[in-house]
Amino acid sequence: MKNRGRLRVTAALFGAIVLGLAGCSSSGGAPEDDGAGEGGGAVADTPAFKVAMITHAPEGDTFFDIIRKGADAAAAKDNIEYTYAADNNAGNQATLVQNAVDQEVDAIAVSMPNADALSGALENARAAGIPVVGFNAGFDDWQELGFIGYFGQNEDIAGNAAGARLAQEGSKKVLCVLQEQGQVQLEARCNGVKNGLAGGAVENIYVTGTDMSSVQSTITAKLQQDPSIDTVLTLGAPFALGVVNSIEEAGSSAKLVTFDTNADLVGAIRDKQVEWAIDQQPYLQGYEAIDALWLYLNNGNTVGGGSATLTGPAFVDSTNIESVYEYAQAGTR
Repeated sequence: MKNRGRLRVTAALFGAIVLGLAGCSSSGGAPEDDGAGEGGGAVADTPAFKVAMITHAPEGDTFFDIIRKGADAAAAKDNIEYTYAADNNAGNQATLVQNAVDQEVDAIAVSMPNADALSGALENARAAGIPVVGFNAGFDDWQELGFIGYFGQNEDIAGNAAGARLAQEGSKKVLCVLQEQGQVQLEARCNGVKNGLAGGAVENIYVTGTDMSSVQSTITAKLQQDPSIDTVLTLGAPFALGVVNSIEEAGSSAKLVTFDTNADLVGAIRDKQVEWAIDQQPYLQGYEAIDALWLYLNNGNTVGGGSATLTGPAFVDSTNIESVYEYAQAGTR
């Protein structure tokens, strides 16, 4: 078993959080203080611990690009050497976790949509004394697997908030678009919407999230088939952007809302193509996941007091779009 009795008290305290990249690469390598990025600033003089960040992001996922920006910024500030790996297949993701354990990294940050598939590798991490934090997915399972913290939103709460808002806005028939089957956080969102939408109906529809043309054609056909649908709710920014075209092609009057954001989606809200989005602040998830591990490795700190640290939900709509738009253009919202 690897010796983990290396908790070190930090040599210096930092007066400000660095919000930008400072020479850190997500493929690893010690970050340098070159004064560049979104704010420059000091780099910790603590040991250069090695951290693996492992996610379930599909290739080209813009949401996880924002998470990585947050992780990059924290790693740059904290003198963390971190590697990033992702696979949308749960079995392959488990292999990536096991690879990190075999490489004897100092800590692991992981998104966990399928706890059953990842549990064996994560138990091996715990047996090796490797601290793990969860983020983004795995809200219901992180404590059982012995993580030291979790950063994300409670999808039941977020779904309920979305449903309650839609009820207030007069929605009666909501189509909830799930881009992949078997991911518990997606199911929780739609279930939460059903609970929050008092007096309305929610119908789930599954699409192939890796094929946007298929997503668009599926939703177009559904809207043409059922004109009673007055709201389409997607569970990710790229899918909302695709459904903008579906609604137009179907000649539907349904309004469009979504979970999660990226720069283009924020622009679509600004242009009134999308009514609003629920923001779980992915930049913050990536940043806090890395920073929490640094605090634990250097000072034995944990964050959240045994509970998850919530990064959402928050609404992005016409009331705050201008301020959010500025940050989105920088790739951090």
